[in-house]
Formats: sequence, structure tokens, C-alpha cells
Amino acid sequence: MKLALLILYFAVLVGIGLYCRKNATDVNGFVLGGRSVGPWLTAFAYGTSYFSAVVFVGYAGQFGWKYGIAATWAGIGNCIIGSLMAWVILGRRTRIMTQHLDSATMPEFFGRRFGSKSLKIIASVIIFIFLIPYTASLYNGLSRLFGMAFSIDYSVCIILMAVLTAIYVIAGGYMATAINDFIQGIIMLIGIVAVIAAVIGSKGGLIAALDGLAQVTDETVSTTPGIFNSFFGPDPLNLMFVVILTSLGTWGLPQMVQKFYAIKNEGSIKKGTIISTIFALVVAGGCYFLGGFGRLFSDKIDIAANGYDSIIPTMLEGLSPFMLALVVILVLSASMSTLSSLVMTSSSTLTIDFVKDNIVKDMSEKKQVLLIRILIVVFIAISSIIALVQYKSKVTFIAQLMGISWGALAGSFLAPFLYSLYWKKTTRLSCWVSFLFGSSLALLDMFVPTILPVWMRSPIACGAMAMLIGLVLVPVVSLLSPKLDKDLVDGCFACYNKETRVPQKTALGD
Repeated sequence: MKLALLILYFAVLVGIGLYCRKNATDVNGFVLGGRSVGPWLTAFAYGTSYFSAVVFVGYAGQFGWKYGIAATWAGIGNCIIGSLMAWVILGRRTRIMTQHLDSATMPEFFGRRFGSKSLKIIASVIIFIFLIPYTASLYNGLSRLFGMAFSIDYSVCIILMAVLTAIYVIAGGYMATAINDFIQGIIMLIGIVAVIAAVIGSKGGLIAALDGLAQVTDETVSTTPGIFNSFFGPDPLNLMFVVILTSLGTWGLPQMVQKFYAIKNEGSIKKGTIISTIFALVVAGGCYFLGGFGRLFSDKIDIAANGYDSIIPTMLEGLSPFMLALVVILVLSASMSTLSSLVMTSSSTLTIDFVKDNIVKDMSEKKQVLLIRILIVVFIAISSIIALVQYKSKVTFIAQLMGISWGALAGSFLAPFLYSLYWKKTTRLSCWVSFLFGSSLALLDMFVPTILPVWMRSPIACGAMAMLIGLVLVPVVSLLSPKLDKDLVDGCFACYNKETRVPQKTALGD
């Protein structure tokens, strides 16, 4: 039964990839789906790229253990800030200006918005450096679940996941990815609800589970009775950093923002906003809510020996074979959807923003699409090798770099991207400062954390502060640095005043 479900799932993914080949013949079709993707596909593509096995197995277990039921605030933040506000504030303006500037990637947008080829190249380098290890992290958490449900070696799992993702992304491009993301998103929605019900049910129901959590004590964390069942948990400050990093961070991640490039029309934005918000509430809220009950299983969990990644798998050990199969497909869906989004972003960025016109002059559409497909294979292969090396040698620094990569990308790009959509006075130098500050702070936290204040010596706090400081740095530097050419800026912002039946800054039009 379990194996049959997996085979059916894989067959559907590959079949959709082959079906979408006709939509992936040029760069616009392969990378953006012809900018004609509807609300359901866009919203689910956004959500499934947002939430991977890293969230379900890693973050939910770790933060649920540290903060108890208060970890649910991270899921609520992902819903309100990471989804609802991101769509409302970025969605329409991103779609309008990127189409106006004919940019298919975030570095290409920076290059044309600020009239700087070097900005485009550096942005593509930052994305290349920090997306590769982030991609490798998606395999984390699968080993225990596959071993538990199927007795399959982790190496086989990595190779299987990599090959299948490569097939449907290479064949069908963004449209195949979006359709498969929709299917994978449905699995994630059904799976997380079923898993929560099963786990809570195993502890006597919701009220009994909450009562049991209120009885848990850990004097190394807090001496306050019932702290793991409280509103803000034992460490509100660090919980706030978790909310900021995992919620506000989506505003500056290229693989997330580029979903807005492909939206079809105004109606798709309005519907997509609602769908994406509900999806985030169920999936992210559900994951962190489930993780909050981790300490009820403390008699079976050894954090010192097995790490935080062992918490969620341990909570699921007692489930029925069918439920375990559903969990495995849930986590596999979450990982493959995010993997496809990341490799698409990495390969298109490297091709369009780095190779084209810099290394290869007059690169045709056909050659660009071919190179993107080749690079997809390369990126998936590299991430698979990194994941295998980490597994075989028990290397830990790679896993640490995953959290840093999120903070580095969002810390570098969030502020300049946001301001460049809304504020004409944003300058080229402010972009450079934000790029340098965000990536440097992440590297300092990785290699010489003792330079930083004690409270910032973690990828979570460091990444959150990089984003918040960037939001201050960009306007301050912009006011003190040379202004951009007025014609360039006015040309960029003219797109918002193009009339359909109302100004386009109000509605895209159909």
C-alpha cells in the first residue's frame, strides 16, 4: 500500500512535467510560465516553496521544544507577514514593474531598475553562493522518516528525490513546477491536518495534551510552572526573532518574490492573496502547533544524542502504516516543491544574469533555455552530493549554513527590493551597502561569531537583525548618496500610471 502510493505519486509528477513541455520552449515560458499563471497555481507555488521539510521536521521540532505551544506564533507570523502582507505589499507592484523592465529574475530587476550591470552580477553571485547549501538542506529530515516507514537507505532517498525533481522541472519548466506544486500543496494540507489529529489523539485529545504540556518542567529553561503551555513561552525575545526571520524573510528571497512575476491578472492577485494566506495558516500554523507538543514525548527523545531533527519523527513513530506513508509523501512533497523552486531560481539567475552577455555574447533564447536545463542538473547534483557528504561524514557546519543562507539572502535583498518598488529616491549605493551588510553579517556569524554581541550569535537572531537594519540603512544611505538619473527613475515608475480602466498601480487589468 505504502509503495503503491509512492509510485502513483511519482508517476503523476513526471507525467505533468512531460505534458507541460509545450509551454517551456523560450525563456519567458520556461522561467515564468508566460506570465499567465492563475491564482491557485501561483498561491500554491508560493506556499510550497515557502514550507519544506526544514520547517516540518527541523524548525517545528526545534522551536516547539524550545518555546512550547507558543511556537505557534511563528506559524501565525508566516501567515500574516510572510503571506498576506507579502502579497498585498509586493504582489501587484512586483508584477507591474518586472514586466515593464522585462526582467525575469531578481538580479535582472536590480540591474535595470538601477542601471547597473555590476549590481546584477553581484546579486546573482550572492544567490548562487547561498542557495546551493540551502538546497542541500531540503534533504535533511527525510532520512529518519524514510527509514521508519520503508526501511530505505537515506542515500537512495536523496537520489530518487533528485532524479524525479530534475525530470519534471527540466521537461516542463515553471508551469510543470506550478502544477506539481498545486498537487503537492493539497497533499501537505491534508497531511498536516491528519497528522495533528493523530498525534493529539494519541495523547488523549487536545485538552488532555494541553494539560500534559502544562505539567512539563525544565529548570534549565525556566522555573515558571506551565511555561511551555503559556502565551509567549519561556523566551519571548528569541521567539520574536524566529517570527521575523521566517516571516519577513520571504519578502527578500528570490525564489519567493519571483512567484509574483508570473501572475496572470488582477483577479489572480486578489484570489491568490486569500488562498496563500489560508495555506500558510494551515501548513505553517499546523507544523509549529504540532511541534509545540514535542515535550510530551520527552521520554523517547534524546536531544543530546540525536538532535532536534529527531523530535518530529519520534512523535510520529506510533502512527499507523497508512499515516506514516502519508507523512512521508507530505514531507517529500514539501521538499520536492521547494527544491524545484530553488533550482529553477539558481539556474535561471546564473544563465540570464551571469553567463548571458558577460561570458556568452548574443545568446539566443534556445541556448538560454538549454543552459538553464543543464544548470538545473548541475545544481541538483551538487546539492545531492553535499547532502550525501553531510550524511556519511556527519558534518554539521552545512546544516548550520542553512539557517544563515536564509538570513543572508533576505538581509541582502529585502530592503533594496521593497524600497525600489515604492520610493524613487532609492539609490544604487544603498543597494550595494545592503548587499554587503546582509551577506557579510551572515558570514561573520558563520566563521567569527565572537565579534557579534552574545544575543546575535545565532543564524536566527543574526538574520532577523540583518533584515531590520537593512530597512533603516537603505533610506539613510539613499538620502546621503548621489541620486539616480531622473529619466531612468521616471521611466521605471511610469509603469504604475499606465491606464487600463484605472491606474495600473490599482489594478493590473485583464
